[in-house]
Amino acid sequence: MSGVIFLAETDPPEALPPTRLALREPNGLLAVGGSLTPEWLLHAYRRGVFPWYSEGQPILWWTPDPRAVLFPAEFRRSRSLHKSIRNRGFETRLDTAFEAVVAGCAAPRLREPGTWITPAMHRSYSELHARGDAHSIEVWRRDELVGGLYGVAIGRVFFGESMFSRARDASKVALARLVYECLARGIALIDCQMATDHLASLGSRSIPRSEFEAMLAGLCTDQPDLWHG
Repeated sequence: MSGVIFLAETDPPEALPPTRLALREPNGLLAVGGSLTPEWLLHAYRRGVFPWYSEGQPILWWTPDPRAVLFPAEFRRSRSLHKSIRNRGFETRLDTAFEAVVAGCAAPRLREPGTWITPAMHRSYSELHARGDAHSIEVWRRDELVGGLYGVAIGRVFFGESMFSRARDASKVALARLVYECLARGIALIDCQMATDHLASLGSRSIPRSEFEAMLAGLCTDQPDLWHG
């Protein structure tokens, strides 16, 4: 990690370095340290930077290039997903079980015994949720939480953080509801952070970091909260 910038917990959010200083390998590592206060997190997201680290590590801040995004109008709802939404008894809700969704995302997964959603991360996003800045979409079946996602909403951008599924297609159903809400509320961009084949199959694509940051400058405004509008 030669060249990475180290930050103190007492540093202000503005101490995050310019994103042009992010490493190429590992792709997008920008800084180590700092804090997970709401002020830090919101400042970072507005600049296209997010925390991602494992238990026992210091806070790591990332801004990969290129950046995976999903434009709501480009979401691909396959025929099988349409059938799941219609026939599998799912019900979607907004912001009724934020803590449970984060816990579901943090739970160990097959071939992924660890988690990057540390207790500190969980507490920090819970604070954002209490402030109205972080939101969850839950997928229920017969009053059982079977999937969901959560993220941070700033202006006309939803910064997706994580999703989970305990039933076939449940996380896709959550994403479909998110896309519906974005289209209805005028939210123009969903940040997917890192590219994956799974997200690409649903319509996400990668764009240069410079293009992503230019979009954030125009979309992360101090306009009324579109999520609750």
